[in-house]
Amino acid sequence: MDRDDEQLMRRRVYGADHDHPGPHPDRPYAELVGGPLDGLLLDLTGWTRDDVGTGVALPTELGQFGAGGRAMYDPRPGDPAHFDWTGDTP
Repeated sequence: MDRDDEQLMRRRVYGADHDHPGPHPDRPYAELVGGPLDGLLLDLTGWTRDDVGTGVALPTELGQFGAGGRAMYDPRPGDPAHFDWTGDTP
C-alpha cells in the first residue's frame, strides 16, 4: 500500500457505521469538497457512470437547514473522484 492509499484508509465515509467509519480498500470513493460534509468520502459502489454524473443531495443535520436538510454535491468536471458542494436545500 502506498502513502496515498494509507491516507485514504484513515478517512471517514459518509453514512458509514460509527464503529467502522473507514473506507474498504476494494470500493470506489469520491471525496466531498466544501460545505458541511467537507472531507468525507462518498461510497460509489454500484453507481453507474450516469449516476456519478448527476450529483447527489445527501441528508445532513450539519447544513443550512438543519435536521431534514440536504447538502448538494456535483462531480467535478473531468475529476469524478471529487464532488464539489453546490449548496444546501431543505
